[in-house]
Amino acid sequence: MKVNIKRVDKDFHFHAFGASGVPVNIDAAESTGGHNAGARPMELVLMALGTCSAIDIISILRKQKQEIEDFEIEVDGERREKEIPAIFENAHIEFRFKGKLDDEKVKRAVELSVEKYCSVYDMLKQTTEITYSYKIYS
Repeated sequence: MKVNIKRVDKDFHFHAFGASGVPVNIDAAESTGGHNAGARPMELVLMALGTCSAIDIISILRKQKQEIEDFEIEVDGERREKEIPAIFENAHIEFRFKGKLDDEKVKRAVELSVEKYCSVYDMLKQTTEITYSYKIYS
């Protein structure tokens, strides 16, 4: 796997490209000299954690003939405050589903994703305490 990153301006705005060729905007906060024109690198880590699991969960639930009407994920991470690098100490993932879904199938899909299939989770758990929960709304 390879990505390419190109600087867009004289400061901290970048376009990152993966195999799809679709640009991802990355920038620093205005308080550090950026222009707020993209996600922060550590936000991208949390986004990767949530979407890595989401892809697994959707695939598992599709195989089980479950119909998801809507799906959201909130990932909340806390970073070390007094140490550099300021890595995540802990993170919580909340999966929010809407649809006529079997609770046990959703629970199992979430467990399988987080505990077995998600590569991002597996990497981060080496340094970060990660918890998760899910809710189903009708």
